[in-house]
Amino acid sequence: MDKMLQSPDGDVTITNDGATILEQMDVDNQIAKLMVELSRSQDYEIGDGTTGVVVMAGALLEKAERLLERGIHPIRIAEGYETASRIAVEHLERVANKFEFGESNLEPLIQTCMTTLSSKM
Repeated sequence: MDKMLQSPDGDVTITNDGATILEQMDVDNQIAKLMVELSRSQDYEIGDGTTGVVVMAGALLEKAERLLERGIHPIRIAEGYETASRIAVEHLERVANKFEFGESNLEPLIQTCMTTLSSKM
């Protein structure tokens, strides 16, 4: 869904891109600034998934806050997240659909690109 943003000088931007929305926000909170930087980094490295990475990070921070309130040490929480990350990556490597492509077989690559870019049109 598109959002309409208006800058302090009156410029209007219409976008559904999470990175653009976050980039135009004026944030003072340090955690919010980290989220903007996370979005920027995701956009630079991958070019997509900015909204998803911020939503995921927000959910992880929310859960961490609850654990802190229960008296769990921050280092233990970080260790738990590291373990969960390793397990998730191992699982994704097991279930990933791997395919070969080359000059004579571009179809899998084309299909992947079409799927990825379909949300950008």
